[in-house]
Amino acid sequence: MGYNSPAMSAFKIGINRWTMPGNWEVQTCLRVAKESGFDSIEFNMEMQGALSPQTSDAEASQIRQMADSVGIELSSLSTGVYWSVPFTHPDPKVREQAIDLCRHQLRLAQAMGVDAILVVPGVVTAEVPYDVAYERAKQALQTLAPEAERRKVAIAIENVWNKFLLSPLEMRQLIDEIGSDYVGCYFDAGNILDYGFPQHWITILGPRIKRVHVKDFRTEIGNIQGFTNPLQGDVPWMAVRSALESVGYTGYITAEVSGYRVFPELGLRHIADALRAVFKS
Repeated sequence: MGYNSPAMSAFKIGINRWTMPGNWEVQTCLRVAKESGFDSIEFNMEMQGALSPQTSDAEASQIRQMADSVGIELSSLSTGVYWSVPFTHPDPKVREQAIDLCRHQLRLAQAMGVDAILVVPGVVTAEVPYDVAYERAKQALQTLAPEAERRKVAIAIENVWNKFLLSPLEMRQLIDEIGSDYVGCYFDAGNILDYGFPQHWITILGPRIKRVHVKDFRTEIGNIQGFTNPLQGDVPWMAVRSALESVGYTGYITAEVSGYRVFPELGLRHIADALRAVFKS
């Protein structure tokens, strides 16, 4: 049985499809997300599969139709492709491929009826200095902004462990330099905890925040093994909620976590319960 209690706040709680078992079909993901108590689900563009650059507009639109029939919203379209094909790559052909992938992501999002996509803006490496990464990322986003505006789908750049945009001031500066209402931030509260405080980032970025990801993080572990499900780590959850309310954010709070290795449906219900306790109580 689904959770049907009316929302008590402006926030909508969601789940990323990656939290679910990889062998679940789209229809199963939609149904279980609804039954678990989520308002929305976020799908991901992969290089191959149900949502990929090869997916047609009609096929992507079918996912929207299935979601409508189940009674669950689609919050945004995420992806992990920019880790292997970044806007900041030394090879200009790879950079052009990244831009092409983003165009497909924007196209699929529009066909699915969602108005934001998650984009990793680049990666600083030994071969790609920080300042070079910044200029390449800015150039790519400036190139893509008109496409985002035309499709009315926002490019939301995420703060991730990419050794890049390590300050909310830099994130704000980059977004403002693009100067488009359709380029903003996809803020991840858990990713910040290793090098900052989520409530500070939220108040500094303010209306530039297009979407919010949440996961928890155990700072005593301090590496990728420290990520965990909501309410099991050190994210200052009520400070995050207060900061989001203070900047007028209303919308999706999407968990992007590992979930449970066994009894995945139970894990999804627990994640929904945790998000509901923080954001809807």
